[in-house]
Amino acid sequence: MGEYFKELFGGTKSLVVGLGITIKHMVKPVVTLQYPHESLKMSARFRGHIELLGDEETGASKCVVCGMCQRACPSGCIALAGEKPEGAKKKVLTSYVLDFTKCSLCGQCVESCKFGAITFSKEYNLAGPRKEAYIFDLKKRLEERSG
Repeated sequence: MGEYFKELFGGTKSLVVGLGITIKHMVKPVVTLQYPHESLKMSARFRGHIELLGDEETGASKCVVCGMCQRACPSGCIALAGEKPEGAKKKVLTSYVLDFTKCSLCGQCVESCKFGAITFSKEYNLAGPRKEAYIFDLKKRLEERSG
């Protein structure tokens, strides 16, 4: 008979402890985000895909088409092209394409750029139905952001 009451007391104690934990977590503030309507702010050290930076005055790309980012990329995911307009001293960027399906986010392209023309974006919510959705024309994206 004593064993019965011992088990009854132990079960009741376990129930009260469990309910105490449940009540304690019920009154804590909610930390869950309602995803499609709310999103997290990315930390300063987050590495998304690369993006071109524009000059504050002109809005044009800072890229001088030296090709260092393309040579430094171990994945071979960067393709850029430029041309030298007649009478100009420097080349002008005509296209900058990133194949994000190949990118390993190593950061060697950003480190090799001596002109500060590329950086990591804060975009983390990339989704697409096909591979082609991850081939970015970074020059076009820069023009859309600044224009």
